[in-house]
Amino acid sequence: QVRMVESGGGLVQAGGSLRLSCVASGSIADINDMGWYRQAPGKQRELVATITSGGSTNYADSVKGRFTISRDNTRNTVYLQMNNVRPEDTAVYYCNAKIIRLFPRKQDDYWGQGTQVTVSS
Repeated sequence: QVRMVESGGGLVQAGGSLRLSCVASGSIADINDMGWYRQAPGKQRELVATITSGGSTNYADSVKGRFTISRDNTRNTVYLQMNNVRPEDTAVYYCNAKIIRLFPRKQDDYWGQGTQVTVSS
């Protein structure tokens, strides 16, 4: 079994900061790409940021320069530092990871349960 558990969501004022964390646990052999996605009410889930195992990052244009994704490979953890947040950042944020399990040894996509981020104006 593999679990992804997020933390750090909440209510923040526009212009403020928030840090999300997501820990992967279980029968893990290796973790490739990790990332954060979000889904606002009435909208499709969209990519926020991704990071490879080597540390290369990719961001949605809407968050470039404001959000920073990072990871700690020793702790199977991915972070999202959110600075200068805006009301339009309000959404449920989901972490994602491409994980190779110990057995059977194959890669699958895993998702966290989601954490609510609400930005007040």
